[in-house]
Amino acid sequence: MNRPSDMTSIGKPSFEVTSKETTSLSVAFILLPNFTLTPFSSVIDTLRLAADDEDYSRPLKCRWSIISPKPGRPVKSSCGVEITPPNDISDLAQYDYLVVVGGLLHKGPQTDLETIKVLQKAADHGVSIIGLCTGTFAMIRAGLMQGKRCCVSWYHYNDFLEEFSDVKPVADQVYVIDGKRITCAGGAGALDLAAWLVEKHLGKAVAQKSLRILQVDKVRSASAPQPQPPAIQLSHNERVRKAVLTMEQNMSSPLSIEELSNRVNISKRQLERTFSEHLGVSPQACYRDLRLRHGLWQLLNTDKAISDIAADCGFSDASHFSRHFSKTYKRPPSSIRNNREEGQDLLQTLTPENFPSVNI
Repeated sequence: MNRPSDMTSIGKPSFEVTSKETTSLSVAFILLPNFTLTPFSSVIDTLRLAADDEDYSRPLKCRWSIISPKPGRPVKSSCGVEITPPNDISDLAQYDYLVVVGGLLHKGPQTDLETIKVLQKAADHGVSIIGLCTGTFAMIRAGLMQGKRCCVSWYHYNDFLEEFSDVKPVADQVYVIDGKRITCAGGAGALDLAAWLVEKHLGKAVAQKSLRILQVDKVRSASAPQPQPPAIQLSHNERVRKAVLTMEQNMSSPLSIEELSNRVNISKRQLERTFSEHLGVSPQACYRDLRLRHGLWQLLNTDKAISDIAADCGFSDASHFSRHFSKTYKRPPSSIRNNREEGQDLLQTLTPENFPSVNI
């Protein structure tokens, strides 16, 4: 049996594109400068495999388009691969979802006025907007996230707060669904989101078929915790990981242990017992250490005054911070500031093995 013809380019099939009326799911992608390839390819390949039998890739059950206010102009990804969007933005209402694929923040402006207008116009037409990676930033700049929960990668958490101090990010989930606004931390989490999208519109069997071809055995739910940076890879226990992430998100105004236990949905006594069992320390000791380590990082990487660093780390004043810092690291903050090379050795990865040795 002859196989259907292949795609000639991403986003522009060599066969006739099926209309929205005959498909159950229609998705448009808009690529921001220096977008990350992994989340983009994860979503579009999941859709492609869900759309047809086997891997024939015809857009029968769902369809996808790559659009741009400047069609025909290449967009370079963060790894250097370029994709040329073939479609314009003339009929945004035809799509069920518009996926905004973000990427590097340090390579220049990501969002221009034309892109902002595209997002706003799509929202006005009732299109659900999905932000992948830092695509979420563009959604906020377009004014689309007022009163909405917003997922951000732990890696971009501080970048987020610097620009959007009035928006509370969610960095302890893979993705967040809030009405017609869906935000995803990016990376492999985009595949988890794509599987949910396919299952929602085409059924569980179709989603599993896509995943099997992609060699994916299991996907995470939206509420699954993100894999975290070395500073909180203390335990495989989900409650510990979520509690430590919550601590990291509340450095300048530390939560009480009662508030922390409420965030993790367990009692204070359960939280203390869980930390003791998995880390050998109390939640209070862990919290204090994380704040001091954040202070150490700022001493090494910023020129902030020690009093400002103390405030950022939730200490009442510089002397309070210096006293605890000196007790833990056996030298005052001023010594670290004057000898940054020595201080770098103190920024070792926090593990259960070395954690109890920190005297707090």
